[in-house]
Amino acid sequence: MRRFIEDLAQRGELGVVRRPVDPRHQLAAVTKAVQKAGEQAVLFETVEGTDLPVVSNLYGSHDRLCRLIGAGDGKTFCQRWIELTDACIAAQDDDVLEQAPASVQAEFVAGRLSDLPAVTYHARDAGPYFTSAIFLAREPDSGVPNLSFHRAMQVSDEELRVRLGSTHDLARYQAKAEQRGQPLEAALLLSCPPDIFLAACASLPYEASELAMAAKISGGKLAMRRCETIDLDVPASVDIVVEGRFLPNVKRPEGPFGEFMGNYVGVGDNHVFEVSHVSYRPGAVFHGLVCGSPEDLRPLEAVTAARIYRHVASQMPGVIDVCCRPNVMISIIKIRKTYEGQGKHAILAALGSHLDYNKVVIVVDEDVDIYDLDDVMWAYMTRGRADTRAMILNDIPGFYRDPHKDHWGRLCIDATMPFGREAEFARKTIPGEDAVDLSQWLA
Repeated sequence: MRRFIEDLAQRGELGVVRRPVDPRHQLAAVTKAVQKAGEQAVLFETVEGTDLPVVSNLYGSHDRLCRLIGAGDGKTFCQRWIELTDACIAAQDDDVLEQAPASVQAEFVAGRLSDLPAVTYHARDAGPYFTSAIFLAREPDSGVPNLSFHRAMQVSDEELRVRLGSTHDLARYQAKAEQRGQPLEAALLLSCPPDIFLAACASLPYEASELAMAAKISGGKLAMRRCETIDLDVPASVDIVVEGRFLPNVKRPEGPFGEFMGNYVGVGDNHVFEVSHVSYRPGAVFHGLVCGSPEDLRPLEAVTAARIYRHVASQMPGVIDVCCRPNVMISIIKIRKTYEGQGKHAILAALGSHLDYNKVVIVVDEDVDIYDLDDVMWAYMTRGRADTRAMILNDIPGFYRDPHKDHWGRLCIDATMPFGREAEFARKTIPGEDAVDLSQWLA
């Protein structure tokens, strides 16, 4: 994490807050202001109630995500992510994992949850939450390790309450252990380098390991160290680790909490994580993530887009790129048209690629910037009829956590030019506009 932060500082992508900040709401408010101003990460050097600094908005930039996984030079995030995913699935643990030197264990000191920043983000949150919480656990039968994000409410030094998304592998692990009357051991990783964080974003087959994905992102083997109180190895590069276990057949009230869609998820009986050990490197930096902010959405949007890209490209030719901005519930697909109706084929393929998302699907031509919603809507408004190019599909289930059916239905828009009439819709241009350097012109 420290190396990543130093690199951001050298690139001019890090803002630093030196005055003391209150972790209750104020830290999140400043972070939101930084995000509105641009894509910089922000480091809070002095956080009340803790000796640890806090960093936020590390992943709030799509360009930064591309850099971190080695995309660029004509290769989109989607294309590079698919390469990494395929390499991960083909890998064996012996190829990608190794034991860290014994001296690494001595770098860590034991502590308590209350040593860590207790950040309360939103007005109606029940209390402090770990929002960048990555849980590492092993499948009870196969032993395959899994990394996944789950919010964790800080209750005491001994207890966290965790909402496990029902579609996540970790929820299946916990249910399997619970059926046997057993706790599920897990480690909570709270200060991770980019390879671990991004690997936890991956949507992999049940039998695949996100640790292998982290190794592929980093380009080398992943060094592991032994936990103190549970039968798990954790990445040695992670600076803060909370060890413990999910208790079987125990649930307690958790929430409310401001989630990624921008509203609150209410109080519910959720899983109890019993803390057995906390360790961290002196000088560790805590990662605090504002849920629903660009840092939360950009990685989710990018990996969802890659999944949709893979599926659509397997069904039809001409797919150039996919974007899920400004919200993961929308998919914008850029194609190179070679036949009439190709945009509608892309829509149909996208709808079947990810049933949780794809609430809105828009297809555009290759000259449209899919990361600029203004440009996307310009294409829809100027390149054909509004009625015949839009379809509303009623009563189709959407996002899995949707008891009131608020995310049912689909809106699909073919915003491409009429086939065979492309010359009529060519964009106007001004010669030399892309080469203008305003510093040479403005006083």
